[in-house]
This record gives sequence, C-alpha cells and structure tokens, in this order.
Amino acid sequence: MPKERKTIVVNPITRIEGHGKITVYLDESGNVDETRFHVTQFRGFEAFCKGRDFREMPVITPRICGICPVSHHLASAKACDAILGVTITPTAHKLRELMHMGQIVQSHALSFFHLSSPDLLFGFDADPAVRHVGGVARDFPELAKRGIFMRKFGQELIKTLGGKKVHPWHSIPGGVNRSIKVEERDLFLKGLPEQKEAIKATIELIRKYLEDNGEEAKKFASFESSYLGLVKGGKLELFDGDIRLRGPRGRITDEFPDVDYLDHIGEHVEPWSYLKFPFYRSLGFPQGSYRVGPLGRVNACDDFATPEASKELKRFRELGEDGIVHYTMYTHYARLMETLYALERMEELLLDEDITGSDLRVSSKGLQPEGIGVIEAPRGTLIHHYQVDEVGSVKAVNLIVATGHNNYAMNKGVEMVAKEFIHGADVKEGALNRMEHVIRCYDPCLSCSTHAVGKMPLKVSIVDVEGREIREILKG
Repeated sequence: MPKERKTIVVNPITRIEGHGKITVYLDESGNVDETRFHVTQFRGFEAFCKGRDFREMPVITPRICGICPVSHHLASAKACDAILGVTITPTAHKLRELMHMGQIVQSHALSFFHLSSPDLLFGFDADPAVRHVGGVARDFPELAKRGIFMRKFGQELIKTLGGKKVHPWHSIPGGVNRSIKVEERDLFLKGLPEQKEAIKATIELIRKYLEDNGEEAKKFASFESSYLGLVKGGKLELFDGDIRLRGPRGRITDEFPDVDYLDHIGEHVEPWSYLKFPFYRSLGFPQGSYRVGPLGRVNACDDFATPEASKELKRFRELGEDGIVHYTMYTHYARLMETLYALERMEELLLDEDITGSDLRVSSKGLQPEGIGVIEAPRGTLIHHYQVDEVGSVKAVNLIVATGHNNYAMNKGVEMVAKEFIHGADVKEGALNRMEHVIRCYDPCLSCSTHAVGKMPLKVSIVDVEGREIREILKG
C-alpha cells in the first residue's frame, strides 16, 4: 500500500519579496515526514524576450522585479557588451558599479530593517499584530528611522544616475548614458559618514542578538554546505569577477570565469515548483547544491577589499570552524557586513577622478552570436545569457536568478524547523513564523526567480497520512 500521511499548507508566506507556499506532510504519528517550499508562478521572460532586439534587454529584463531591477539592468548590459564584443570605458565601468553599490545598500536595508528585524526584536512567538515594521517604528523608532534613511540613501544614488528609483535607465550596450556631476558626487560623499556609522551600530545590534541567543541562533535551520560567489584576487567581488565554489570544510572546490558557467552549473527541476534547483555539475544533484547571497559570498571569499568590512569579517569568522560559518541565522550578520562594504566601496568610487569623466560609451560594428553577463545581486549570483542572430534579434535567453541557487537550502531549512516545531495539525503561530523566517534569511525574490506575472500569494498546507488536506493557512 502507498505511504499514508497528513499535510499542512502555509499559504501565503509573508514579509518576503514575492509569495510562496509551504506544504508539510505528516506521518501516521503526526510527526513531520517531509516539507516542500513551492514557488508556483509562471516563468515567462525567457520565452517572450525571444525576437526582441538585444539592445532592448537592459530595459525589458528589469521589469522582472521592482526590488532589484538594477541587478537585472546591469547583468543585462554586461551580456549586451559581450554581444557587441567591446570593453567599456573605465568611467562607464565605475559608474555602473557605483549604481550597483546603491542597489546593495537599499536592498539589504529593506531585507534587514523592514522584513527580518521584527522577528528578532519582538521574538518569533510574538503576536503578529505587533510583529511587523509598524511595530518596529512604534517601539524602536531610532532603528526604524535608520533603516528608512539608509534605504533612501541607496535609492537616491540609483535615481541620480538612472532617473528614477525603480526601473532606472542608465546602462546601455557599450556603456552608460550619463556621468555624475561634481555637486551630485559631493552630496553623496557628505552623507556617507552618517550611513557608515548607522550600519556599524546595526552590526553591533545583530552581534549582540546572536550572542544573547547563543545556541538557538546557531541551531536555527543550520547545516553544512558549499558556498558560491564572485571573487577577484580571492576577495569578495559584487560586480565583476570569477565564480568560486568553496566546500563545507573550507577547501576551494573550483574557481572559473563567469562566462564558463554552463560547464559547471546545471539546473534540476521538480514538478511541484517553477523555481529550478541549480547545482554544481561535477557533484550532481543534490550533492552539488550550494548556498549564495551574503552568507555564500562571505564564506566563498578570502577577504573584503575595504578596511572596515575586512576587520568585521575577521570577527565573523572566529564564530565558525575552518574559517566557515554555516549558521543560517548569521546570514543577517553577513548581510550587514556587505552593506558596510558597499558603503566603503561607494566612497572609493566617488573619490575616483574617473567617476565624473565624460568618456561614457564605446561602439562596435560587429555582433557576437552570444553574450553572458554575471553580477552578484543582493540575493546572490545573477546570470543573464543571450543568443542572437546576425541582425541582433534574440534567439534564446537563459536566466539563472539568485533566489534559485538557494532553493535547495530554503527547502532543507524549512524541513528542519518543521520537524522540530510541528507535531500534528495543531500548529502554533510561532512555528509558522519560524518556517517563514528561514526563507527570510535568504531574502528570496520569488518574482525574480520565476519572472512571474501577476499577484503571488503563499500558503502552508497540512496533509494527513491519507493525502487529505486537513488544514490550510493563508497569509498576506
């Protein structure tokens, strides 16, 4: 006879970017047998971009998302540069990276201050009526203002270069369409010290939270894995570098040029989710699964290239073994360290005399048959790959989005928490929130990951041993 079990459905998952669904399968004893984190939306961009002129892609693909359009804009522009067969000017390169630092700052601020901090400040079991960003503004007003102004700082930089905060237009195939004025540069330089002090104070806050919650924080959905991210000379790189994979005991498994990604990264498909499962080909699936994003990057690299972030990374690594920190909850710490790095790198770029230059674009008379653009989006490694015909019409598109790399890790973490906190169909709010927080740690962008169209709620389902749905919980 087929195995019988009960099911719990959590739908929708809240305080994430996009929506999803969790199904919890119970065994005959009412204990958790298996869980699945579903992303159920239709993925369409790879299909309907076919036939478009490749020069339109840096404008079309950012519409995948309203949270990280800059990441898609820049990855797409890099792929288009490759189709043109050009190397952009130093000024254009630095202006693109400057906008990218603004994106890292605004997105990481959103993730920590707005989406995740309510769980840490009020506790996982707190009343949902107070455990939200409004509650943070009421009970922790200075922290809430810090998050709002930090996000605004990043968004204003994006708007200055790209004309608007969401879906900016700045990068074009072969370069950028404007520089930054001296008075604009000076304005951001003036605001940087306040933002750096703000993020350092927030790092102190998360470090104290992790110390105070000791073993619980280390145990939460934690497991040993490999980690993947861009590096340049071994140091963390968010804009332009080689892809490195580091194993769970600290050994570098592989490091290869980003344009060779297809030789090393495969995509596994499950029938219950539109979100694919990327993996390292040499190890197969699921053994070759890895983690990306802030925790993935700080574990994959040797060091940060900026002084204050490098100093903080040394303190971070003292918390793990073999120089690797596997604790999922510590992703928040890694995210804040990266924000500090982005602010420091932003200052370096603004002080570079090339940044106000006027040599913005190079042209080309020929076209290459394909182009690949890779950057580190806030959530992890983002890959755009286009193939074109002789007149530049797009023949094929492959997008591997940051959230997809963490699909296996999110599923595994949700199952670990469910097995610890769920016994039978009487599921406490705190258990549901802990499963959601596993997903928040990875800060997934589900609309990006499936390039979805329309509204995307998420739910949790509980299924009994006979396959009947005995409870459905809708959120959001």
